Amino acid sequence: MTSEIPARAGRREWAGLAVLVLPTLLISIDMSVLHLAQPELSADLRPSSSQLLWINDVYGFLIAGFLITMGSLGDRIGRRRLLLIGGTAFGIASVLAAYAPSAELLILARAVLGVAGATLMPSTLSLIRNMFWDPAQRTRAISLWMIGFSGGMVLGPLVGGVLLEYFWWGSVFLVAVPVMAVLAVLGPLLLPESRDPAPGRVDPASVLLSLTGVIAMIYGFKEIAAYGAGAGPVAALAAGAVILAVFARRQRRIADPMLDLRLFAQRRFSVSLGVLMLVILVGPGMGMLTAQYLQLVLGLSPLEAGLWALPQSAAIIAAFLAAPALARRFRPAMVSAIGLGIGAAGIAVLTRTGADSGLVPLVVGQALFFVGASPMVVLGTDMIIAAAPPERAGAASALSETAQEFGGALGLAVFGSIAAAVYRAEMDAPAGVPAEAEQAARDTLGGAAEAASRLPGGLGDALLATAREAFTGGLHLAAAAAAVLVAVAAVLTAVLLRGVPATGHAQDAVDEREPSTVAS
Repeated sequence: MTSEIPARAGRREWAGLAVLVLPTLLISIDMSVLHLAQPELSADLRPSSSQLLWINDVYGFLIAGFLITMGSLGDRIGRRRLLLIGGTAFGIASVLAAYAPSAELLILARAVLGVAGATLMPSTLSLIRNMFWDPAQRTRAISLWMIGFSGGMVLGPLVGGVLLEYFWWGSVFLVAVPVMAVLAVLGPLLLPESRDPAPGRVDPASVLLSLTGVIAMIYGFKEIAAYGAGAGPVAALAAGAVILAVFARRQRRIADPMLDLRLFAQRRFSVSLGVLMLVILVGPGMGMLTAQYLQLVLGLSPLEAGLWALPQSAAIIAAFLAAPALARRFRPAMVSAIGLGIGAAGIAVLTRTGADSGLVPLVVGQALFFVGASPMVVLGTDMIIAAAPPERAGAASALSETAQEFGGALGLAVFGSIAAAVYRAEMDAPAGVPAEAEQAARDTLGGAAEAASRLPGGLGDALLATAREAFTGGLHLAAAAAAVLVAVAAVLTAVLLRGVPATGHAQDAVDEREPSTVAS
C-alpha cells in the first residue's frame, strides 16, 4: 500500500521534526561531554596515552568514515528503518560505554557509537527532505534541525558538569538512553518511511574505499593540527586522496554506485557543497585559536571562557531562525553572500585583539562571524538536499555531512599551522631563560605558560609576555587568512548561485514540488 506526501507539511510532519531533532541534539552533546569526564575516566580505567587518544578520537573517525555508506544504505533499506536501527544501537552502546570496566572495552563501545552515530545525521536530514516538499517549509525545518545540533554543543558541557558533580564518569553516556527510547517509540508513529524504489545492490568495495579514504584524510588533518606536518600525517593524506580517487572512479563505472557523481554536474549542488565546506573550515580552526587566546592570553578560567562562548551561540541560533524568513523574500545567493560579507568583517575584527585589548574585539568579531555565516549553513544545506532527487536524498545528506567533517578537520590543520608557524618565528625568549625552558616555550603557548611558572617572577613574566605577543601575532595572521577565505566564499555565492530563486517563489524547481511515493 502506498500514500503520497502532501505538498505542504501538516502537524504530523512538524511533530516528526521534533523527533528528528532528538538524535541530532544527542550527537552534538556526545561530541563535547567526554572531555569533561576525561579526568575521572583516566583515574578509574588508567588508560595509556595511546588508549586515551583512541577513546577520544575513534568516535569522530568512524562517524566521518561511515557517513557516505550509511546515507546510501538508508536510500536502499529505508531512512526511517536505518534511523531506528542506528538509534537502538546507539542506546545499547551508550550503556556499554557507561559501564565499561576497561579502556579496551570503552574504545570498543565508542567505536560502536561512531558507527551508530553515522546512521543518524544522514537519516534525519534525508527524512526532512522527503517530509517537507514546500521549499519554504523545508528551509525552516532545516534551520530548526540545525538549532538542535547547535543547542547540543551548548548543553553538552552543562549537562556533563551536572552529572559529574553527582555521579560517576559513565553517567554522561546514559543521557542517550531515554532520548533513544523516545525515538524508538515515536519514530514509527510520526515518521514516514522513504527509500529509493530501485536501489540496486550494495557494492562492498565501494564501502571499503569510502571508509578507508575518508578516515585516512581526517586522521591526517587532525594529526597535522595537533603535531605539525610530519611524514606520517602527510602519508595518510596522500593515501586517503588516492583511495578516494579510486572510489570516485569506481562510482562512475559500476551499475549501482553508492554515490551518484552526476550530482556534481548541478551547479546548485556542487557550489553549495564547496562554499559550505569553506565556511565550515573557518569555524573550528579559529575556534581552537580563540579558546587558547581566552585562557592563555587573557587568563580566563575554562568556565569563564565557556561562558563567553554563549554570545556566539545566541548569534548562531538567531541567524538560523532568521535565514528561512529572509530566503522567502530574497534569493539565497543574496542572503548568503551579504551574510558571508558580514562574517568576513567579523573575522577581520579578530586582528584587533591583543594581550591588553580585553574581550570586546573577540566577542564582537565572533558574534559577527557566526551571524553572517549561519544563513549560508542553513541555505547551503537546503540547496544541497533539494538539488538531489528524492531517491538519492540519503547519499546527498551524507555527502553534505562528510564535506563538513572534512572542512572542520582541514580548518584545524590549516589555521593551527599558520598560527604555529608565526608563533615559532616570533617567539624569541628573553635573555637568561634556560635552554630547556626556552625549547618548551618555543613549541606552544601552553608550554610557555608551564615553563614560565617554574622561573623566577620577573623572568617568568617576561617569557610569558613574549609568548603571548607571539601567539597573538599568529592569531592575527590566521584571522586575516580566514577573512579572505570567507570573502571569497561570499563572491562565489553571489556569482554562481544567483539563479536560485527565493523559497517563496511559486516556480521553485518542479521536481521539489512533486510528491514521492513512500511505504506507509
